[in-house]
Amino acid sequence: MTPFVVSIILSAAILHAVWNAIVKTAADRTTMLGLVALGHVIPGAVMVVLLPLPELESLFYVALSTVIHFGYFYMLGQAYKHGDLSVVYPIARGIVPALVALWAMIFAGEVLPLQAWGGIALIGLGIQLSSWQALRSGVGRAALFYALGTGFCISLYSLVDGLGVRLSGNTLSYWAWGAFGHVFLAGFIGLRRRRTLAQISLRSWCIGICGGFVSMTAYGLVLYAKNFAPLGAVSALRETSVIFAALIGFFVLKEGNWIRRLGAAVLMAIGVGLIGMSV
Repeated sequence: MTPFVVSIILSAAILHAVWNAIVKTAADRTTMLGLVALGHVIPGAVMVVLLPLPELESLFYVALSTVIHFGYFYMLGQAYKHGDLSVVYPIARGIVPALVALWAMIFAGEVLPLQAWGGIALIGLGIQLSSWQALRSGVGRAALFYALGTGFCISLYSLVDGLGVRLSGNTLSYWAWGAFGHVFLAGFIGLRRRRTLAQISLRSWCIGICGGFVSMTAYGLVLYAKNFAPLGAVSALRETSVIFAALIGFFVLKEGNWIRRLGAAVLMAIGVGLIGMSV
């Protein structure tokens, strides 16, 4: 994997951590997620009008990814209902790289070298270490079930989007339609929260929609990288967003233990290096 592709994916991970921090600090996370989804829809709608259609066979993958995203947000919401963010998030994200690598091997014939699997393992370990204190406190069965379900959904849409963008013939067009597909999620949350939307401040609207722009940019960078690198490797590097989020939590939100988070960052950096040198 070239340094350029690695830098693209790590940039996406940083952006993902930023918009997750925006959601994390919101008083009403569900409504903020709806605004983030709306932040995908607005530029996506403009791009859909201006860009040519992607190859028709890739539109099936756009639709399938949209359906899986509904499952993802449902699972995530239930996980946060039954468990704390600091417990649910690392479990959900920690299983994704290995699952995506497995799905890619089964459905796309991508077999990663042993060194890359070692990098994936180190990144997964770093994710768990970043929230070790919270995980030691225990996790209930319901929270564990929904956290694992969230990770499973993430791995599925990561595979689907990876296959779809390669069939699209135009990464920008696939990106546009995938972003515009968030209209269903934004609409669903808008209907569920219609009584509280009028009470949301202009500042919150702006923050949420800007968070959507950031999220959409991260999504586009990952889609671009999936054209040039194995899906499992892309997913592993992408999940370094967890440690970036942890660092934001420490330096900006004044959360957690810096020694543990630094150790997690070192493990994940070694994992990134192993993957970068092996594929």
